[in-house]
Amino acid sequence: MHKTLVAYFSASDVTAQAAETIAKSIGADLYEIRPETPYNSADLNWMNQRSRSSIEMNDPASRPAIAEPMANMAQYDTILVGFPIWWYVEPRIVDTFLENNDFSGKTMVPFATSGGSGIEKAAQSLKNHCPSASWKPGKLLNHVDIAAWAKNLFN
Repeated sequence: MHKTLVAYFSASDVTAQAAETIAKSIGADLYEIRPETPYNSADLNWMNQRSRSSIEMNDPASRPAIAEPMANMAQYDTILVGFPIWWYVEPRIVDTFLENNDFSGKTMVPFATSGGSGIEKAAQSLKNHCPSASWKPGKLLNHVDIAAWAKNLFN
């Protein structure tokens, strides 16, 4: 039996809304990649080089802790991974998620929200962090019928 998970990180609820729409439209389970220490508005101020998000994104080795790690990943065949684009790639907490789970042989589909960046660099970065998975092309979900996109993934 084919089982799908929508795993997502959302800093401002935009990606969360997209993830919820996807999960509902395809009957998938939903898992939020929540940081152990939640981000506040000052943490997310990308114009401040001393903000938490700026410090994390300027350090490729940064791996923010996840509040509740995903249990029983083995039950899923397909995982959709959603996130906002930060500095042209996925936030470091998504790297934490990818590196702390075994995705060998699983089908992975990235999706993202962004104020202006594309998903191409993030999609390549995800593959580099998780090469044992089978990656499908990613999708930037700005100005897209999210439910229709999700339903077409399996056609």
